[in-house]
Amino acid sequence: MKLSEELIYRGFKAETTIENPADLDTRENKKFYWGADPSADSLTIGNLAALMMCACFVRHGYEPYLVVGGATGQIGDPKDNGERELKPLEEIEHNKKCIKAQIENVIKSDNVTMCDNYDWFRDMKYLDFLREVGKVFSMTQLLDRQFVQARIGEGGSGISYAEFSYSLIQGYDFLHLYREYGVGMQLCGADQYGNCTSGIHLIKRLENGKADVWSTPLVIDPITGRKFGKSEGNAIWLASSDNGGGNYTSIFDFYQFWLNQPDESVEYLMKIYTLLNKEEIESIIAKHQKAPEKRLAQRTLARCVTEIVHGAKNANAIENLTKVLFDKNTDFTSFSEDEIIEFTEYLPVIKKGTSLVDALATTGLAESKKKAREFIAQGAISLNGIKVSDDIELNQTAIIKKGKNKFAVVK
Repeated sequence: MKLSEELIYRGFKAETTIENPADLDTRENKKFYWGADPSADSLTIGNLAALMMCACFVRHGYEPYLVVGGATGQIGDPKDNGERELKPLEEIEHNKKCIKAQIENVIKSDNVTMCDNYDWFRDMKYLDFLREVGKVFSMTQLLDRQFVQARIGEGGSGISYAEFSYSLIQGYDFLHLYREYGVGMQLCGADQYGNCTSGIHLIKRLENGKADVWSTPLVIDPITGRKFGKSEGNAIWLASSDNGGGNYTSIFDFYQFWLNQPDESVEYLMKIYTLLNKEEIESIIAKHQKAPEKRLAQRTLARCVTEIVHGAKNANAIENLTKVLFDKNTDFTSFSEDEIIEFTEYLPVIKKGTSLVDALATTGLAESKKKAREFIAQGAISLNGIKVSDDIELNQTAIIKKGKNKFAVVK
């Protein structure tokens, strides 16, 4: 399958300046860039979708330039509904290190070049920027941007000059990479397409050059209609432990997220989030449809995405742990103390001597102590496979289960 065919098959095509996708297959300039701002100390699976698109280009011989936005992160990508709070510079620096490691983990290429746009903005003088960049943009162009219209139109919240200028800063990134490395294409999510065209405009006006943008649709949950991202409040993070901002999803919960996808979503997600080819995906879906109760497609999806983000060792361990914890025939009382302790690498841990109510609240198995008591009263909590009807002190090594798929270990 050619690059253009694979991009379309996997759903990695939204707005683009490239009229004929097949031109990507014979394109001479095979350098592209993709960027992420350090707005948090972890990327989400929404970012992962764009990285999977980048990986697709890399598999077909393209050379990636991956930008962490140390400069743009100081302003913040404008939202449609209001101004962002400026983040402290120390937090931005911390976030940069965290997401840089995540990007490198997903895009494994000998040719990858990691960049930080703060490096070329650090010494830039304001008047120089206005003379070189600001002078070649008309206010009409900038006011036509969707996010600007949303903010200054009737009922809008208004927009600061800083956020209004964001697209110029991002456009200069493209110009710099074009001049410095000969990068001729930017990849992005569909929500960034307008900002990306600023770079095309600069390259054309200042260098008499040609550049392109290729965008991918935002990943939308086919059932709920909500996008995969932190702005929706339903973020699934790539970080598996807390980097300081509380933005993480344990490997166990990460795997369970994919395992619990409905049949209507799983093929769509497999195309985006796995490296399986068309024939492999079609074969798995065909087998799944014959015996959907076995959830082959969901198990394959969960295994593949977990391996990409967290490695084969963790994917194997979580797959095996899931089989043990969800097997109806598992006798939790038969586990030795050492076996239960092995689970602590992937499940929340409670110290012995803690009350069950406190344990449920502190591990997040319950939103509050009040909710924990409700779960206990409803028979939703079990200890080593035995339902618990009262708040008790946890004095033995054990496995707590809440509902169908939430677990913790008493150690």
